[in-house]
Amino acid sequence: MSIENPADDGPDAAHLRPSGVDDATIAALGKLSEALEVVEQARGQLYAFHRLTGRADLSLGDAVEQLRAAGHVELAEGIERELVGRNVIEGRWTFQIVEDYDDGYRAAFRQWEQIARDQLVGGRRHLAEAEMKEQRRTHGARHHEARPREAGTAGAD
Repeated sequence: MSIENPADDGPDAAHLRPSGVDDATIAALGKLSEALEVVEQARGQLYAFHRLTGRADLSLGDAVEQLRAAGHVELAEGIERELVGRNVIEGRWTFQIVEDYDDGYRAAFRQWEQIARDQLVGGRRHLAEAEMKEQRRTHGARHHEARPREAGTAGAD
C-alpha cells in the first residue's frame, strides 16, 4: 500500500539536517547520542542494583528473624549487627549512589550533549538515526512511513 500524499513521505523538520552541517558533524553527534544512551542504560542497571540490594537486605532481615526463632540467637544477632542495613559502599546505601550518579555524572553528560546539539544543529535530536531511517526504509510502503500518520488518516492494512 502506498502513501496517500507522497509530499508527506519524508522526515519532519525537527529531524532534518540544518543547512551547512557536514557528515562528520552528524556522525559525531550520533556517536555522542549513542554514548548518552549507554549512560541511560547504565542508570537503569544502577537502579536494578539498587532494587536488588534493597530486596536482599529485606530478605536478610527475614532470615535473621527465622534464625532467631529457630533458636540460633547468637548467629542471628551477629548477622543482624554486621549485615542488616549495612552500607554497600563506605557511607552510602544504594539510593545515595543512584543520587550521586544522577546529579553528577549523568547530569553533566546530558548537559554537554545538549550544549553540543544546541551549538551544532539548533538542538535537533537523533539526526543520524533519522538519516539512517531514510536510507533503510522502503519509501512509499505502508509501515515504512517517515513519520506517524495524522490522526484520522489511518488506512486498512
